[in-house]
Amino acid sequence: MGRIKLKKRKKKNIFFKIVFIFVLILLFSLLFIKYFSTKASEILFSYAESETKRLTTLIINKAVTKQIASNMDVDEMFEIVKNDNNDIQLITFNSINVTKMLNAITNLVQLNLKAIEEGNIDLLELPDDTLSAYNEENLKKGIIYEIPLGLITSSSLLSNVGPKIPVKLNLIGDVITGVESKVSEYGINNALLEVGIKVEVSSRINLPFISKNIDVSTTVPVVMKVIQGNIPNMYLDNIKASSNIIEKSIE
Repeated sequence: MGRIKLKKRKKKNIFFKIVFIFVLILLFSLLFIKYFSTKASEILFSYAESETKRLTTLIINKAVTKQIASNMDVDEMFEIVKNDNNDIQLITFNSINVTKMLNAITNLVQLNLKAIEEGNIDLLELPDDTLSAYNEENLKKGIIYEIPLGLITSSSLLSNVGPKIPVKLNLIGDVITGVESKVSEYGINNALLEVGIKVEVSSRINLPFISKNIDVSTTVPVVMKVIQGNIPNMYLDNIKASSNIIEKSIE
């Protein structure tokens, strides 16, 4: 009887050891999967965010330059008032022309980003070579970039190995446009006028099962003009137009 009880006790001990080892392995596996998923998400989002910002900035730049080149003389953006001695008294924006231009740029940027989002690249109002570096078939599916899964290994040998994860873009907020300006001394008795169009876009990066919101902001220079005459005490009374306008001087 003693031997039978001893054998039963040994079997129970072995069973508990197996269960303990199994639970330990399961726990470590879950911790490893969680760590790996977090690390992988960081790497994937880093690449996705970089590519999304690059494409968004490209579309903004092309939209602004297209609008400026085809529909407006930049000299019509501002007015310069001088006195009898040819000194500059005031530099100010032409509010009607600037507001009209900002509204047109806002609509053009939003139209092109929505076309990218929905895969309607035939509706893009941009120069033909704008998206030459991108896969046209993927763009028609709303995919702006594909990230090889091997990138999460951080190995140059494995960076292009494995299935590719599609990256999609969604416009989630208003396109905000504004004017940034700066007037500074230039040479003797001259003023250098710099004007740029600032565009801000709120977007969402979509990967399988996960997403992240990002803000993209870029300023496109449109005017750099030397004006004869001293810098006035007051200039470029910033106006408001479009959805919103950013009032900030170029640093």
